[in-house]
Order: sequence, then structure tokens, then C-alpha cells
Amino acid sequence: MVRTTVLEAGDTLSGVAEQAYGDADRYPLIATANGIPDPDVVPAGLALILPDYTEVTAAPGDTLAALADRHYGDPAAAWVLARASGLAGPGDPVPDIAPGTTVVVADLTRYTVGADETLADIAARWYGDSGWAATLAAANGLPDETVTAGQVLLLFSGRSDGNGLTIVDRNENDSRLWYYRFATAAVGWNPGVNVLLPDDYHTSGHTYPVLYLFHGGGTDQDFRTFDQLGIRDLTAGAPIIVVMPDGGHAGWYSNPVSSFVGPRNWETFHIDQLIGWIDGNFRTWNDGGGRAAGGFSMGGFGALKYTTEYPWLFASVSAHSGPPSLRRNNPPPTVVDWANLSAAVLDLAGGTIYGVPWNQARVSADNPVEHIENFRDHRIFLVAGTSPDPINWFDQMNETHVLAGQREFRADLAAAGIPCEWHEVPGGHYFRPEMFRLDLPGILARLRPAG
Repeated sequence: MVRTTVLEAGDTLSGVAEQAYGDADRYPLIATANGIPDPDVVPAGLALILPDYTEVTAAPGDTLAALADRHYGDPAAAWVLARASGLAGPGDPVPDIAPGTTVVVADLTRYTVGADETLADIAARWYGDSGWAATLAAANGLPDETVTAGQVLLLFSGRSDGNGLTIVDRNENDSRLWYYRFATAAVGWNPGVNVLLPDDYHTSGHTYPVLYLFHGGGTDQDFRTFDQLGIRDLTAGAPIIVVMPDGGHAGWYSNPVSSFVGPRNWETFHIDQLIGWIDGNFRTWNDGGGRAAGGFSMGGFGALKYTTEYPWLFASVSAHSGPPSLRRNNPPPTVVDWANLSAAVLDLAGGTIYGVPWNQARVSADNPVEHIENFRDHRIFLVAGTSPDPINWFDQMNETHVLAGQREFRADLAAAGIPCEWHEVPGGHYFRPEMFRLDLPGILARLRPAG
């Protein structure tokens, strides 16, 4: 949700801008987002929207209309850039700009009013309170709160703390890939999250389905992994938000039985905190019909595990070389043993995911093959390699388990009459972009469409 504040006696817009943005000169942005004609006249008790923004530097030949078209899909929104940047006041014409001019690009969406929709309805949906209708009217220069179907409104927005997450770092300069880092009591360090937006997110006003995409294990794996693997190109033109969070080098998408380095509760972070934060700060379908879980290797297991435990949260699950069988021990070690060992070495300083001896109830709760019925009515997509490198122990151990476990899982699904799409392909334990390209249309077909 966008940040808000209420003016107290003696407050000024420049003071609020200094506190919110660290820059008192950003008061025109606040005035523009709230439809305030005179920034020097603001009464105590006035509730304000504090939108996010980015700064761009005008290049030779740039105009405010061209920048508005580039960022908002509407050159007529040039007045927003002019006022938010302090280059013009209410009623002033949009000025020319020189190369090197700093332009404040407020975070906003062009929203088309639906049939029988009121401004109070839109305020409640967008800001969580119908009382913001008057602010919406003022920001859009409306004489009152009357709107008609098909009318286009400019809705200022942003991201804020919530759901147990405090933003400690962020970068929203890219038009699609936005980065956040959070402080959370669930994890003893500040995990990062990449959020990949659809190409038209800033101009469509649509609500979108979400794919939670989980990375694999290892010291070279984190929230940036899928960007390095080309996820922007793989999703170009796709009407879906892709959320790619940290999951630890060997977090196994679990709350571990023991840790000697403080909390590493990745399941709490992802399920109890991140999903709610994403739904509260982006235009998402906030129900299971609008979400998919997917991942590679450890992340593929994570997608299956989360669907096992929370089947109502996801409608589609994809495991790219992800193991669905924790107890399988042919060949040894079991996936539980590997989870315990890798986590002890890489993440927990001797702690374990499942305990030694195993916490059998935890293993059973997390084990996809023990909860086949939880996958009924879900779309399921599985990929496994059939020819791991014979001289690479790691490749052999991982993909041999993956392939055998997926075959076991598929057989159990078939016996229960639950369909799945599966692919056995040459090669070993690595992410295959061509398989993700094959996976994505099925994800989109299963989830609620953008609209």
C-alpha cells in the first residue's frame, strides 16, 4: 500500500517531504498527488498520500510529453511530471525542458473506471479506505466525486512496510525489475526480493496473476539467480508478475528444526509475510486462483512443498529438476539427509532442517508424495534430466534422485486420477530456459487472467 500520513499542527509539505523522502524539495510531488493547489496552505489534520517516485535526467530532445508517454503511456500526463517536478503549478502550461533537467516521475497508474464503479469504490480498492475519494477527485482535477464508466483516472501509488517486513533497501529505476531488501524477524539477515513486472504494468491499470519463482541451493544462488538466467526475456509480453525471493543457500523453503545462527525461517518469510506484502503493494489477484509456485532444484522442491502444505494458496505448481520425494533412498543419501547436511554446512552452522534423528512428523508434513490429494485440481508441471554427467558426482546424485522421485510422484498422481504434464529431457541438473518457455503458457492458462 502507498504510504500515508496526517498533518499535525505546524507541519509543512516540505517538512513532510524531508521526513518521507529525505529531500524537502520533493514537496511538489506531495502537492500533486493530493491535489493541493497551494503548498503553503495545508491545514492540520489533512491526510496525505505519499507516492513513490523515480528521478530521470532529460536527454537532448526530450520533452515532458515524450517522457509522460514513455513512463505512463500517455503524453497528456505531461502535466503530472511538470507539477511533481516543481516545473509548473496548477493551471500553468507544460514548459519546455533543457537537457540535464531532473524530472520527478511519480509512481502512478492510469485506471479506467468500470461500469457502476464509484470513486469511493476505487479509493477503497486502491488505498483500503473509501475516504480517499475526495483526494482522488482533487488529484485528478475533478469538480466533485462523480465519475463515469470509461473515464481514465491517475492513481498515485507506492510500496510501504507491512506484514512484518520493513524495507531497508530498494531500487525501482528499471521499468520492469524492481528490487527490495527487507528486515524481518523471520530471518536473521535482510533477504532480497526481485519483482518482475509485466511490460504494461504502469499503463494498463490491470490486476495480474503472480508466479512465485524459487531459486536452487548453493552459495551462488539467491534472489538474483533467475534474472541472471534471462527471466526478463523469458517473460517478455507475458501478463504476469514474477516474484523471486531469497531462500538461503540451503534454506530448503522451511523453518529449520535447529539453527545456531539465529532465525532462518524461510517458510514464515515467504508464506506468512511476503505473499501478503506483494498483494498489499502490487495489483495482484489475492487468492489461490491468481498464484503459481515454481522453481529449480531446491526451489522446485520448495514450490511442491508449499503447494503440499498450502494447496489453497496456489493453482499451478512447477518443479524444474525439483525432487518431490524426501524419503527416497535409492541411491543414498535421501533428500532429507542432503537437506540436513547442506543446511548445516551452508546456512545453520550445524543446525538442521529436519533434525537428527529426523523429526518424522515434519518430514511427512513436507513430503509431496505423502499428500497426493493436495494436488488435485492443480496444474502440475515436472521436468527432469535423464543423462547427468557420469563423472560429476553432484550432477549424478541430484538428477538421479530428481528423476526417480518424479517418476514415483507421477505414478502416485496417475493412480489417484490427477493429471500432470511431465518432461524427461537429456542432460543433468541445470535450469532449462526452453522448458520454462514451455511451462509459462500453461501457468497463464490456469491462473486468473490479467484484467
